[in-house]
Amino acid sequence: MKNLRHGEFFGQTNKTLHFDGLTITDTEYTHPFVDWHYHENPYFTFLLQGNMKEGNKKEIYDCSAGTLLYHHWEDAHYNIKPDVFTRGFHVEITEKWFENFQLSKDKVEGSFNIKNPDLKLLTYQIFKETKLNDKSFEMTINQLLLTIFSQLSNQKDNLQKKPAWVKHIEEILHENFTEKLSLADLSQTLDIHPMHLSRDFHKYFQCNLGEYIRKLKIEKSLSILNDFESLSEVALECGFSDQIHFIRCFKENIGITPLKYRKILK
Repeated sequence: MKNLRHGEFFGQTNKTLHFDGLTITDTEYTHPFVDWHYHENPYFTFLLQGNMKEGNKKEIYDCSAGTLLYHHWEDAHYNIKPDVFTRGFHVEITEKWFENFQLSKDKVEGSFNIKNPDLKLLTYQIFKETKLNDKSFEMTINQLLLTIFSQLSNQKDNLQKKPAWVKHIEEILHENFTEKLSLADLSQTLDIHPMHLSRDFHKYFQCNLGEYIRKLKIEKSLSILNDFESLSEVALECGFSDQIHFIRCFKENIGITPLKYRKILK
């Protein structure tokens, strides 16, 4: 089985950044099949464009644009890519980075698909920072990455403490976020009191229901931004009431307008 060393990824890497024990790459996937392999460092894979299939010892993921995966060090996996342009963004984290910020690299283990929209939006912000000519981008990326690891650690610690309705509502929201949802209907579906749902939702999702749904919509918009010429069409496809609302929410979450992000992506 092939062991990929520091900074080594399959495909054609178009841009690489090295700083503070991090290696960040923007890579086009060119191999239709990549056999079982592992990396010597933990890293995140963020699919910017296209799609692929990835398998590890536990699961197989159908990955489309917007998919965020975490791979622990020396965790084996393989990839299958259809005949479409596919582009990935990688953040590789060395032992030095964990030591600099007094973290254990074993705090988060395994290979898994991250579905939390907060963590995806933070990763979009990391990608954005690598494309902007800003002197403080290294500090900003470290801060964003620390926030991601903090949330991942909290999720792991609280996994056994979550009541059943938390996973149920997460599935409902991910499947129906473009539709009009009401607190009363959700409470009835989950069989819990509206006040209880309203009070405890923030405890498990770190935001209110409306904010969470808007984050899911923005996450969706980022994955289809290049599929439509008109921002009105993107807004409609993601469940926003109009283009103005979409642009405002996009800028609140990503820090720049959809059109500026589209230029960065190209």
